Amino acid sequence: MAEAIARYDAADVIEPSSAGLRPMGSVAEQTKQTLLQNGYSANGLTSDALTPEAAEAADIIINMTGKPEQAFWNHEKVEDWMVQDPYGAAQETYQRVFEGIKRRVNQLAEGLRVKREQKTTTR
Repeated sequence: MAEAIARYDAADVIEPSSAGLRPMGSVAEQTKQTLLQNGYSANGLTSDALTPEAAEAADIIINMTGKPEQAFWNHEKVEDWMVQDPYGAAQETYQRVFEGIKRRVNQLAEGLRVKREQKTTTR
């Protein structure tokens, strides 16, 4: 969900890419439906594994388990978010999780916009 939200709400400051530590290999149908019901496209979403190369190339990694993971190679890049995994839950749970992720993505994007503006004004 976070990738789809970031693509549409924060494309000016975020190049999102989803990658899990233990990916399912596909995006849950209920996730796709929740995104569509909220006006977001699920096209192009995948469920891939995080590679060391992708982790190295990233400016920031959002760990959505909320638990510090030993699998991350560069812990300075990791921001931990506690996000409930809605898989197999009722639609209301998916919607609640969507709203929380949307709020967090938009907060992250706003912080990145402020940093970008500060860099621009200090040059």
